[in-house]
Amino acid sequence: MARILLFSAAVAGLLTACNMGTKHSSDMTAAYPETRYDPYGWLENDRSEETADWVTRQNAVTQDYLNQIPYRQALRERLTTLWNYEKIGAPFVEGGYTYFYYNDGLQSQYVLKRNETMAYDFSEEAEVFLDPNTFSEDGTTSLGGISFSPDGSLVAYQISEGGSDWRKVIVMDAASKEILEDTLVDVKFSGLAWRGNEGFYYSSYEKPKEGSALSAMTDQHKLFFHTLGRPQAEDALIFGGSKTPRRYIGASITEDGQYLVVTAAVSTTGNELYLQDLKNGGELQLVAGGFEKEYGVVTSEEGVIYIQTNDGAPNNRIMTAQGVQDKSAWTEVIPEGEFPMSVGSGGGRLYVSTLEHAVSRIDEYAYDGTHLQTMQLPGVGTVGGFSGKRSDRLMYFTFTNAITPSAIYSYTQDEGAGQIELYRQSAMDFDPSEFVSEQVFYTSKDGTKIPMTLSYKKGLKRNGKNPTILYGYGGFNISLTPSFSTSYTVWMEQGGVLAIPNIRGGGEYGEAWHVAGTQLQKKNVFEDFEAAADYLIAEGYTSSSHLALSGGSNGGLLVGAVMTRRPDLAAVAFPAVGVLDMLRYHTFTAGAGWAYDYGTAEDSEEMFQYLLSYSPVHNVKEGTCYPATMVTTADHDDRVVPAHSFKFAAELQAKQGCSAPTLIRIEVNAGHGAGKPTAMVIEEAIDKFAFALWNMGYTKLPNP
Repeated sequence: MARILLFSAAVAGLLTACNMGTKHSSDMTAAYPETRYDPYGWLENDRSEETADWVTRQNAVTQDYLNQIPYRQALRERLTTLWNYEKIGAPFVEGGYTYFYYNDGLQSQYVLKRNETMAYDFSEEAEVFLDPNTFSEDGTTSLGGISFSPDGSLVAYQISEGGSDWRKVIVMDAASKEILEDTLVDVKFSGLAWRGNEGFYYSSYEKPKEGSALSAMTDQHKLFFHTLGRPQAEDALIFGGSKTPRRYIGASITEDGQYLVVTAAVSTTGNELYLQDLKNGGELQLVAGGFEKEYGVVTSEEGVIYIQTNDGAPNNRIMTAQGVQDKSAWTEVIPEGEFPMSVGSGGGRLYVSTLEHAVSRIDEYAYDGTHLQTMQLPGVGTVGGFSGKRSDRLMYFTFTNAITPSAIYSYTQDEGAGQIELYRQSAMDFDPSEFVSEQVFYTSKDGTKIPMTLSYKKGLKRNGKNPTILYGYGGFNISLTPSFSTSYTVWMEQGGVLAIPNIRGGGEYGEAWHVAGTQLQKKNVFEDFEAAADYLIAEGYTSSSHLALSGGSNGGLLVGAVMTRRPDLAAVAFPAVGVLDMLRYHTFTAGAGWAYDYGTAEDSEEMFQYLLSYSPVHNVKEGTCYPATMVTTADHDDRVVPAHSFKFAAELQAKQGCSAPTLIRIEVNAGHGAGKPTAMVIEEAIDKFAFALWNMGYTKLPNP
């Protein structure tokens, strides 16, 4: 009762501030008569003094609440201890140097190191090439991407300040580390594709006017070529803009330097494919039109281009084109299989990664489509890598699952099966033998079978009393495959269960699985997630009073929708950086590009009513008892703008029908998630775990 009274007293003044919306309502236009009045529309102005004051007040209340939890410090100390181990990434070779990412334990950002040798030397003697920890005093400026010229002599790297998607590009001589020219600015959603040592292709939008850079729409992507030594203002427009308006444009150049590859899209699914023969002076040509299917170039070999596509194959297949050739003339070289696949190349071979019920399988193929072998992997889990340059015979890959910290393996090609060897084991103080990770299948509302991974400490009793986090995503063709999380180790040590279902909307079973969770079928995603919770409760893993729902971005929408659809399903909810206003999401930043998954309120009356029926901001009902909720967002999130979270939190606080707290935790000088400094990641994790356990009734840690 004491904790409830403390929260209630602290939040009383805060709700008064929230009600400022009565004089700052935003007109939703005549198209939306049911939602014309938006009491918290003023929070969309995330640069205003009023919003800044509201953020300060909210964070103060949240921290006061969290500070009362007596075991928060113990969780912090344990997670900090677990996190403090040497982390090393798989190596890659550029220009006679071997590069790898390194973190000594608690560094804010990973350091890029190198050896002047082809050997992979982890010793402290390795040279520091780039140290993002020196980019800013508080560690919030991160390395956002890096690209070497074909001979490895030049490098261009992107930096992100405060987690923003807007990047700066710095060009450097790789040998001397001398910065060569002025920094490029205002680059967003871009790779960097070198054309020899002449310069590189990059993409961006027109930068919104000052004061609206974090929320204003970014609609027309443009592809530029930057010639080294010339000012950015003289960069040549290659594609996009008013003549060929596209929301997303990307470019790459094949390893042999022959082909420029341009992908252009109007949404996050589907793209056009353009090719240009750079060696023979050809023009940029459309070879695969429309935006319904996806096309991506894997590699090229002696003029033959290898293309991965789901055109005519929902689970993908590999086609070949004889140079710049329309898709009607392409030839199939590796057919579609039962499960979705993606393809990489290295050492003159193709490596097909297949997801079999969300678990990795790797097959090696010759360029002519001959199957050479199925790799004998270290276990059941997720593989990253199996790609390299044409000349590589030694490649590295990573392997992980929910209870196995990521390890580095080497693969040496030969005429037979090749050799896989453990190269570097994680140094984390963690014993996987003390934990269990299992895959189960449950049935959703419409009879669809859904796989789910459950991870927990050995000896768990199915007595319905285990604290459980149900984590989901369910969108944009993204697959949740088994992977290790240092943070969730602390949760499992405390007797907690981590449950991750592979719900529709993701890519675990190919294009059909994705489409089944989009637009007018979006509620399939919510029902799959709800069915996962029902399964966990029915099977005795947990109960509603010991269950927390968690998800970020599209997963934040998932949590917001489910907790408003079924408020009694769980005790705790964590909607993180979520898309929560489904009527207006497409009016902010790049939100219009998400329409393939969501549809928009302007598409039709039917679509408008469907979105309205589950939009979390619009479905908070007065007097309903919602779970204890901690909404999380960041002040520099320019992908899913914080206004989504602000308005949802304000609605919950105004309408909560019981004493369960409804808080919002707003990270300062952070963005959508990428590049967060280690200390910030740790702090958010322990706040989440402490809040969950406290609101499940734990006055002390289950396993102190």
